[in-house]
Amino acid sequence: MNLSVFSDSYAQARQQFLDACGQRGYPVQSHLHPLPGRDGEALALDVCRVGPATARNLLVVSSGCHGIEGFCGSAVQLDLLASDDWAASSARPDLAVLYLHALNPYGFSWLRRVTHENVDLNRNFLDFSQPPIANPGYAAIADLLLPEQWPPSRWNLLQLLWFAARKGRKTLQSAISSGQQSHPDGLFFSGTEPTWSNRQLRQVLREHARQCQRIGWIDVHTGLGSQGVGERIYKGAGSAEDLARAKAWWGPQVTNSFDGSSTSAHLRGTLDLAVMEECPQAQYNGLTLEYGTLPGPEVLQALRAEQWLQRHPRTGAQQHAQIKQQIRRAFYVQTEPWQRQVLQQSREVCWQTLKGLSHADLTP
Repeated sequence: MNLSVFSDSYAQARQQFLDACGQRGYPVQSHLHPLPGRDGEALALDVCRVGPATARNLLVVSSGCHGIEGFCGSAVQLDLLASDDWAASSARPDLAVLYLHALNPYGFSWLRRVTHENVDLNRNFLDFSQPPIANPGYAAIADLLLPEQWPPSRWNLLQLLWFAARKGRKTLQSAISSGQQSHPDGLFFSGTEPTWSNRQLRQVLREHARQCQRIGWIDVHTGLGSQGVGERIYKGAGSAEDLARAKAWWGPQVTNSFDGSSTSAHLRGTLDLAVMEECPQAQYNGLTLEYGTLPGPEVLQALRAEQWLQRHPRTGAQQHAQIKQQIRRAFYVQTEPWQRQVLQQSREVCWQTLKGLSHADLTP
């Protein structure tokens, strides 16, 4: 198992992806971002399609929806591209494989989870012609989540704990992470219009996914759950038939946010909504492959610190570096055991998806 597929920076990850595609002779279409990266490098959503334009089945592997989580997702993609067995088995006249490298390249490069608009991309696929969705739970604790001073006081922590004790841990999680449109400089902001990444993804879907009849999508994430465990979270319409199909493809351990079996709260404005809107002709089978990193409270603390940093750009260099290192650790565990777990589980899920797309329908 080659762990060199894990990169130390966005620039390295992108170059490795471009090189891997080039070595296979695969074409890459680059959607260039309007802003530069942290080190002045070009940023892009890089798209590699392998297979015929008329393929009935489309297998998609995407990385970096939440920018900094791209370290993991990029490695998963590079691991597939390096596999001769994968290349041979996926070379079918009825199948195309679409690699979407760094859906949010800005966040990947700048070590942020959000886009350059400070938007959580996986909350941004909303109908913005409708009134903003209220999240009174977030509004009630917005000032507690991002106090004026950092680190926060003990009193601040006690107030958050009191909220959790009164409302319940799940209610607190939903209030914070389900998405909010009232605080543009806050956490998990859904935005007030489609982001650059939203628009680019829809363009990719219109070009590459409107001819197929079935889509199997694996979107790689990190930050929730037990360290090294890749939770298989179903994403899609959520009917009994769809859920049964997901478990037939990816096993009985598949969870979802509809019935509360997932570690994730039920989210608004997620990526799968765009796929189903743009590709109504296709049966959609989506999976968020979510790898655990650090305990939940530590991940939340890292997110709070990083968002506080964005609101206080004159923070000293030492504290700035500490906070950036803190959020990097929260979403990217740079240990050999974790990296091996990531690749082992992603390989299994990708091969299961390939198998699912080789059958007419696996719904019982």
